[in-house]
Amino acid sequence: MTEAILLSVAGLVGLAIGGELLVRGSVGIAEKLGVSTLFTGLVIVGFATSMPEMVASVQASLAGSPEIAWGNIVGSNLANTLLILGVSALVMPIALIGTGRRDAVVALGVTLLLWALAWSQLGARWIGFALLAGILVYIVWRYRHPGAASIEEEDSSDKPTGIVVASALFLVGLGILVAGGNALVTGAISLATIFKVPETVIGLTVVAIGTSLPELAASIAAALRGKSGLAIGNVLGSNIYNILLIGGATMSIAPFALPQELVGLQMALLTASAVGLLAVLWFFKSIGRVLGAVLLIAFAANTALLFGAPDSAASDEIEIEAAAESLG
Repeated sequence: MTEAILLSVAGLVGLAIGGELLVRGSVGIAEKLGVSTLFTGLVIVGFATSMPEMVASVQASLAGSPEIAWGNIVGSNLANTLLILGVSALVMPIALIGTGRRDAVVALGVTLLLWALAWSQLGARWIGFALLAGILVYIVWRYRHPGAASIEEEDSSDKPTGIVVASALFLVGLGILVAGGNALVTGAISLATIFKVPETVIGLTVVAIGTSLPELAASIAAALRGKSGLAIGNVLGSNIYNILLIGGATMSIAPFALPQELVGLQMALLTASAVGLLAVLWFFKSIGRVLGAVLLIAFAANTALLFGAPDSAASDEIEIEAAAESLG
């Protein structure tokens, strides 16, 4: 138990340090490249912090467990929208000034696409390739149309002095984030096993939440430093990457239909959260602490339902072990 606790604590410390370095490096890269921090959050940070999901889902697919891969994608997107934005808003209200509206529309669109794939039970490599092509189109579109968010909102004292320093901070921060997230997940899985939490719950909650920890750390660090574009962009970008990039890679490797279980409550909640975030970005001036608390309550309620709902398909020991190994 002592080792599990130490791993969990070390993971939390790593996430805090890595998140701060990642934000500093990202702001510096945005300034040197002349792009907005929203674009940086969407493309650079969103891609980087989605790497744990990519590793977990690809490894699960290679191990013959696409159910774990798709469950991780859906669970991570729920954690991004409800948990990460909720915690970030509680730490520091997030100002919204026309931030991320178009990207929220894209996020909702790809979420509906994912639900359609789950409902239709289609599975083929060409679908995976089409999803991968979609993320390339999205990146090019966002680069050519960066939006109204400007790097002028940043405090110049926070910026690294050069692109090399900024890139180094970004890469070091990313490395610490991934290592910290893996340590925390490993510790959490060990603690769950010690306290005899069902393996189904470990797979559906700890694995998905654990791979979202880099996004959580990066968004909290961005919120604390007043980088609203980076915080929102990180969440939206990660959600889009999870479905198009990671979903595309998963479908390309394991061209099977999505688990039927995703057609029900989890996809409905994921779609509702995407609609809600779009509405907030269009009609609210900020994500305050009250709204943050509502998001957290919704996340906690869904997690409680997962704890109380047995799922024989997800309780298979081999699949859980494959997911845990992919994170370690």
